[in-house]
Amino acid sequence: MNKKIGIGLVGSQFISTIHAESLKTVHDAEILAIASPSKGHAHDFAEKFNIHHHFTEIGKMLEIDEIDMIVIGAPNMFHCEITLAAARAGKHVVVEKPLCLNLDEADQMIEACKKAEVKLMYAEELCFAPKYVRLKQLLDQGALGVPVLLKQSEKHDGPHAPHFWDVEQSGGGVAMDMGCHAIEFFRWMLGRPKIKSVYAQMGTYFHKDKTKGDDNAIIILEFENNVMAMAEESWTKLGGMDDKAEVHGTKGVAYADLLQGNSILTYSLTGVDYAVEKAGITKGWSFTMYEEFWNYGFPQEFAHFVDCVKNDKHPEVTGEDGRAVLEAIFAAYQSAGSGQKVSLPFETDADKPYKLWK
Repeated sequence: MNKKIGIGLVGSQFISTIHAESLKTVHDAEILAIASPSKGHAHDFAEKFNIHHHFTEIGKMLEIDEIDMIVIGAPNMFHCEITLAAARAGKHVVVEKPLCLNLDEADQMIEACKKAEVKLMYAEELCFAPKYVRLKQLLDQGALGVPVLLKQSEKHDGPHAPHFWDVEQSGGGVAMDMGCHAIEFFRWMLGRPKIKSVYAQMGTYFHKDKTKGDDNAIIILEFENNVMAMAEESWTKLGGMDDKAEVHGTKGVAYADLLQGNSILTYSLTGVDYAVEKAGITKGWSFTMYEEFWNYGFPQEFAHFVDCVKNDKHPEVTGEDGRAVLEAIFAAYQSAGSGQKVSLPFETDADKPYKLWK
């Protein structure tokens, strides 16, 4: 296949802007269309990024033959129905995290894409972030010995869009929003062994006026190879974004800070606008990033997904990976609700994770 891969974006807000900026760096990709039901949003987005087609109906965009792959940047509650429609139209699919709202939807998405013989790719950018890629290389080459404990934390002062706060749209709070990053990071670092058990504690400590979901969560995973992993997630951390990881092994330890060390220590009374993960203004001390998208792995992620479509390669992160993450998320909410460790495989009929907690 010599032609560029035609891309259709679904969504016109913050994360779709990251997708568009990242895809601009991919030589083999061409954004052909944008679809958003919000009045005027698709038109304005198309003008900003010089995209020829813009639609308020996703179905109209899926009729374009030249589109090979769609990228879903819509709220969690729409991921499943958009994926099913895209699969019926014969389009490859990239889905932002989390994969969807529940395990039944995940199974539908995976089956539909298999039946249509299209790729279902799960957009976990931490698997492509340069510092974390190097961290995995250290582990894989034996520099740290046998892994014993992994940690990953992601913290800021809360999400940028209203649908994240609404558990009916999002499915949960910070564990759903950012715990999914940590879980797939752990799986990827270790070569994706099965998760044996999950224990979690979570609560709504600061944002009770905004959400019924959790704004702080600690999740402990035990893998079948006996490695332990701990995720710390917060929507209550002031002063900018934190994203850190640790690997402790029998012959060494490594610490990776995605922001500090690649940033400019900044103090601003007016505030700094950060591109990745949160669109709010951070006042006071913070860490100002350069090449922010690159440090988070978004361009590398999309270069990989486009290459998978163009050259029929197996994606590094798949719909099945997204489902495995979602299963662990549900187990975490069950654990936080019951106060007990939860063993996997975990089955539930709950349509949203937060219901197992509340």
